[in-house]
Amino acid sequence: MSQPTSSQRIPRLLETKRIYLRPFEPTDIDTYFPGLFDAEMRRLTGTQNSFTRTQVERYIENAAQDDSRLLLLIALQENDQVIGDIALMDMHAKNRSAHIRIAIDNIEHQGKGYGSEAMLLMLDYGFGICNLHRIELEVYAFNPRAIHTYEKLGFQREGVKRDALYYNHQYHDAIQMSILEDEFRERHTPGQTGND
Repeated sequence: MSQPTSSQRIPRLLETKRIYLRPFEPTDIDTYFPGLFDAEMRRLTGTQNSFTRTQVERYIENAAQDDSRLLLLIALQENDQVIGDIALMDMHAKNRSAHIRIAIDNIEHQGKGYGSEAMLLMLDYGFGICNLHRIELEVYAFNPRAIHTYEKLGFQREGVKRDALYYNHQYHDAIQMSILEDEFRERHTPGQTGND
């Protein structure tokens, strides 16, 4: 009997032909932690604090125990390389709402559609499995590429939080966006009536 390959042993919650989303494993901290200090990722996410390895480990452990959060890594099908992470957070059962965030770690993996694929997987899971009605996000005005991507996915602009982030000696606006379950289904799951 042949040994399973490493990719066969990795649990996959959601996947496309190019990427898959999976839970954190204890060994992932070795690759995840250094990425938190990438200057461009810190700018795009508005990260102002630094973190110790212990704090990050605790965050990941707490996320795994928190029913209101789903934190997953984004990995490539071809070689199992982790290229980012995505999370549904602040899931609220009564309001059927949540917040989503995503980060593609390295510039070599940006602009290739991986983020859009991961977002579609997580949105489909949020609306189709978690029974959410509304998923929202916040993006800084200095990130037009992300804003364009979110609009292509069907997110609507709801408003602007003026001067919400102080970063690199200046204030920046944050754009509030959301997508509702009907908007998602109409755009991405045609033929889904909800009456099985």
